Amino acid sequence: MTTGWCRFHAAEARLTLRIHAQPNAKVTAAAGLHGDALKIRIAAPAVDDKANVALIAWLAAALGLPRSALRLKSGATARRKVIEAHPADAAAASRAAALSDQSR
Repeated sequence: MTTGWCRFHAAEARLTLRIHAQPNAKVTAAAGLHGDALKIRIAAPAVDDKANVALIAWLAAALGLPRSALRLKSGATARRKVIEAHPADAAAASRAAALSDQSR
């Protein structure tokens, strides 16, 4: 399964997500597509890595994966982030793809 922002590599059991993060929101939720990334509003400030920690926790819950399976591959201090989930399965990839539909 591959969309512009979500790529699943079944042979490697790896899911790669492109995220556009918006910190300081009232609630953490997917907010649709932002170019080739999924926009996620995060209910945490972009201070002391709080927004990144909240983003990883929210994504782990949304994908049904343990937090330890997700890592911030790039964009630690930027709004644009690449997050990798490993190991991931087709069910997690399907839940990820559904995130962009939920926000419509």
